[in-house]
Amino acid sequence: MASTRQTAEMTAVESSSADADLTAEHVAWEIDTIIPDGESIDTLFARAEALAEQLATLRGTVADLDVDGLAAAMRTQAEIADLTSRAGYHAMLAFSTDTTDPARGAAVAASQERSTAIETQLIFFDLEWAALDDERAAALLADPQLEFCAHHLRNLRAMRPYLLSEQEETVLAEKSQTGAAAWVRLFDELTSAITVDLPDELGGAGLPLDQALSSLTHHDRGVRQTVADAVTEGLQPGLRTRGFVYNTLLLDKSIDDRLRGFPTWVSSRNLSNEASDESVQALVDAVVDHYSIAQRWYRLKAQVLGVDRLADYDRLASVAESQQQIGWSQATDIVREAYHSFSPELAGIVDRFIDERWIDAPLRAGKRGGAFAASVSPDHHPYVLLNWTSTTRDVATLAHELGHGMHFYLAREQGIFHQTTPITLAETASVFGETVTSKRLLSSIDDPGERFALLASVIEDSIATVFRQVAMNRFEDACHTARRTDGELSVERFGELWSETQGALLGDAVEITEGYTTWWSYIPHFMGTPGYVYAYAYGQLLALSVYARYEAEGSGFVPAYIDLLRAGGSRTPEQLGEIVGCDLADPAFWSDGLRIVEQQLEAAEAAARAAGRLG
Repeated sequence: MASTRQTAEMTAVESSSADADLTAEHVAWEIDTIIPDGESIDTLFARAEALAEQLATLRGTVADLDVDGLAAAMRTQAEIADLTSRAGYHAMLAFSTDTTDPARGAAVAASQERSTAIETQLIFFDLEWAALDDERAAALLADPQLEFCAHHLRNLRAMRPYLLSEQEETVLAEKSQTGAAAWVRLFDELTSAITVDLPDELGGAGLPLDQALSSLTHHDRGVRQTVADAVTEGLQPGLRTRGFVYNTLLLDKSIDDRLRGFPTWVSSRNLSNEASDESVQALVDAVVDHYSIAQRWYRLKAQVLGVDRLADYDRLASVAESQQQIGWSQATDIVREAYHSFSPELAGIVDRFIDERWIDAPLRAGKRGGAFAASVSPDHHPYVLLNWTSTTRDVATLAHELGHGMHFYLAREQGIFHQTTPITLAETASVFGETVTSKRLLSSIDDPGERFALLASVIEDSIATVFRQVAMNRFEDACHTARRTDGELSVERFGELWSETQGALLGDAVEITEGYTTWWSYIPHFMGTPGYVYAYAYGQLLALSVYARYEAEGSGFVPAYIDLLRAGGSRTPEQLGEIVGCDLADPAFWSDGLRIVEQQLEAAEAAARAAGRLG
């Protein structure tokens, strides 16, 4: 029989283990495998630099290359890209887990500088290839030897109208490290250092911003307001500096767009996404025209929460009747089972991420906020970064980022030119993974209240991904337009544009508080990837349409879906959509996707009535 002391010690160990599971304390990635044995970041760059010098001997002769010569040159470029990708990702991933470490920051800067120097040395190749006449280029691209890079080469030619001279391209490339890239890094460091002071019962002083934001799901409205006020206060230090950073990046992009001749601020992003300005505008217009779906949900949520009207800090409030903390073990079991219910092959990849230290999960001081997946290299596995706070939202984020990682993993056979997709398709696997997980959970729930809580989570994910992201696109559009017509914007003007574009989405269903006007200032996409956010809406609506086909066709659909993932970015978005029977060129496609979101809302409304949550 155990003594009282032994029992106390066992209880303490069990409690410590449970706490560690809730915080995912021990879930840290192993990134040293990115660098091959006997190598270092320095030796990888040295090898890449030597290959670049070798390739540079082709200057002035690209137009004369036959298929054999062009294929050989592209294989050398692939090797260079793999070496610099490994070196750069190792530095970036290390920095992401501690942005306060000067040595890690210096390693990122050095990697960016050396990568840029190599890219600058090889600018001539892309320019000479783009200048080749269409007939000659088409003949070369028809040869099977170039299949591993053909789509990439076609995309380079699509940039031809916007390319500058080699001298001008070189100057822009070399100055980029002290321009946009430097400002983005500064923004990341500034936002990673933001802390929020909450009462002790909510975590205390000095909480990372992500952890504080997660408390906005709290069931108590007073707590949500306290958290929102504390977040606003935490955003105040450095607000004008972050505003200056954004102004500088807006101006930098306007200069680049003017020099290249892009007709709109988002045209360069659309081109890289292989989407026309017109098709993207059609997506945005379709979503804006359906803002009423979001407003309808927020009115329903106000009824459920027993308030006349939601405030901005109420939008994330949990409608679950009890707050559940989910530990890492339980969360990974849920996600494993969900993926396995769809495809044992995909589940096996998910298992590897979880079991083989491909994920970094816990919150840490100085760690980059948010979540992402990193492809690294076709010859190495991807990674996932999370900031785990043990909420149901975190389970969805885990399923989402594993979808990205799984996509990278399956597409690695396409090689480094085609492993990743345009961002318009980048969210397909991630949103699909979230949907599979949600549907799996839903099928196991009989209690009406629990079903409503889960269906509420599903519709809120769609609203956040489709409607909120398009509203943020409208904010970006307003900022880029105003910077180009009116000059530098004040922090107050940014706040006005944020309130206007958020207000268009929320209508009279949600009150926008004064403090919320500064909340644009921690969102990294505005800084590092201008124009990115509409791709979330694109990906969500596409993924929902893909999932609808799966529901209609059953297990027979799975091989086509896996083929889509394996194809990576080797084809145009329209061609990739055809693999799973989706016509992305059909203007009605977006309306069909939005109808699926409306069906989610109708299901949530029915569940609320069944659960007796409407009074």
